Amino acid sequence: MKLVLASGNRGKLAELTDLLSPLGISVESQVSLGVPSATEKRGTFIENALDKARHASRHAGLPALADDSGLVVPLLGGAPGIRSARYAGEEGDDAANNAKLIAALGDAERPPAHFYCALVYLRHPDDPAPLVATGRWDGRIVREARGREGFGYDPHFYLPELGCTAAELPAARKNRLSHRGRAMSALLEQLRLEMAGERRA
Repeated sequence: MKLVLASGNRGKLAELTDLLSPLGISVESQVSLGVPSATEKRGTFIENALDKARHASRHAGLPALADDSGLVVPLLGGAPGIRSARYAGEEGDDAANNAKLIAALGDAERPPAHFYCALVYLRHPDDPAPLVATGRWDGRIVREARGREGFGYDPHFYLPELGCTAAELPAARKNRLSHRGRAMSALLEQLRLEMAGERRA
């Protein structure tokens, strides 16, 4: 079985290939199949992930897997939220996004925040019953950047129970603990159950 990943991120592709290969599932990036990126115009992570999965499945003619994720800060009304990657503008980068986040928080001391991930698996573009899994990773925002691992908001995302930021964690450990890791674990369990049911049928 082959599916298309609605992303051009090579890190995501490698991670998902490792996770799905024991189930006999191979993963192709939408870029390698010539699928253009979908426009993200919805108001929630789940809706955006569904749109991306439908778009990739329709163009590639394959089952599709898509995720949408970002940082949620309740003090900022949920921002950066679905605009996490573009918080400082379409041409912004990690440094600009982080600078805007810290400025927006003003004098707030270590406000609560969480990373959120929505994962969607579609068997075909018009699948009425997609598999959906979510993951949440709680922490706090610190003003001073710490650590050189990870990307995005990781240097400012502090984990009180570990006494470090996400950017101070080795990649393998971060992937196990993260919002995306938790969502993928839940989705894999759904896939295993579905495939076991199909074998019994």
